[in-house]
Amino acid sequence: MKEKPLKKGYVHVYTGNGKGKTTASLGLAFRAVGHGFKVHIVQFIKAIKKKEYYGELVSSEAHHNLTIAQFGIGFVGTHDAEADKAVANHALRYAEEIVQSGKYDLVILDEINIAIHYKLIDLDEVIDMIKNKPEELELVLTGRYAAPEIIAIADYVTEMKMIKHPYLNNVKSRVGIEY
Repeated sequence: MKEKPLKKGYVHVYTGNGKGKTTASLGLAFRAVGHGFKVHIVQFIKAIKKKEYYGELVSSEAHHNLTIAQFGIGFVGTHDAEADKAVANHALRYAEEIVQSGKYDLVILDEINIAIHYKLIDLDEVIDMIKNKPEELELVLTGRYAAPEIIAIADYVTEMKMIKHPYLNNVKSRVGIEY
């Protein structure tokens, strides 16, 4: 069996109202894959509109060590809240399996902080998953509104702060930049 690339894995949180949380995690994933790490990304609250919608889905196909699973049915609050909750809890069960599987060196839980914030998933369950992760697994949690309890147990915490953004001037999200 191949030795794991990390002896000690840490917990990262990318949060805040600025752009770049998912982008930062994808940059870390890209770097890790370049060093032979096996990376899995679980995307909460994101639904495949069409395969090409999220650029990272297309790019991941070119890297055999990078996989992405999406769970979501659209913007939270635009449809049945119970459906959002069911999908988010399905994503959490899946994430728990991935984290404990021992198959990956880096796992990214994209937008999990949003799922916690909107009470779609239980904060205590996420904390238990973090505390019980394999020692050598690097774990990243992204999304606005990171809970103080998550921040307290993380090793790296980065807050993205929006100072200026074209969105404020009614510029729509752009292919290849925002998604």
